[in-house]
Amino acid sequence: MRVLIIEDDPEVAAHIKKGLTESGYIVDQVSDGKDGLFMAASENYDVMIIDRMLPKLDGLSIIKTIRATGNQTPVLILSALAQIDDRVQGAALVKALR
Repeated sequence: MRVLIIEDDPEVAAHIKKGLTESGYIVDQVSDGKDGLFMAASENYDVMIIDRMLPKLDGLSIIKTIRATGNQTPVLILSALAQIDDRVQGAALVKALR
């Protein structure tokens, strides 16, 4: 299984990548939204783990863009945003773009 991690915090990204790699997954990791969008659009992944707040392009914009191209790869959104509205916005986006 191939996984894309788009996460700008190096420690968080390293922990996620290490755990997935040790479990046998093939993992690509990038640290900004622009590179993440490029990878998501140019490679085939079984799942993407996308941080909500990224430099250059935010996670929700990445999801909107790839969904607009027909890419239906499952996405797990990482977020430090704790407000209910923030969580609802992310969940609604993922559900609406299915």
